[in-house]
Amino acid sequence: MVKVGFHDLDYVKNDSLKYAIIAARMGEKWILCRHKERTTWEIPGGHRENGEDIRDTAKRELYEETGAVKFQIKPACIYSVEGEDDLIHNAKPTYGMLFYAQVESLSDLPADMEMAEIQFCAALPQNLTYPQIQPVLWRWVVKNEKL
Repeated sequence: MVKVGFHDLDYVKNDSLKYAIIAARMGEKWILCRHKERTTWEIPGGHRENGEDIRDTAKRELYEETGAVKFQIKPACIYSVEGEDDLIHNAKPTYGMLFYAQVESLSDLPADMEMAEIQFCAALPQNLTYPQIQPVLWRWVVKNEKL
């Protein structure tokens, strides 16, 4: 069982944040991406590099996973995940920062990166890469979106 929690932006320090997840829109549609090695869809995001500020992680990952070149982005909240999952193998929480982004323009996906394609959605698709986590993050974003 996986437990996802939501916290204020100052709940943990930058060095404790492992992931940046970006709920990105272009117009009225959400942008989701598909990894080259999977058939499932995911909300853009990824790992914070060692010493990288989580806000820089979010900007980098948004570009690498969607091709977004012009956008507004802002932090939404800290989230925590604990429990058994493909990514989480113990009861200690893992922390990330959830962001909102409004994308104004896209380039082609970077060829040397891991994403195969993006899609524009009005709702979250059924075939998700992380089905125990992403719907919970998605519901929070839809309820609290303020960009």
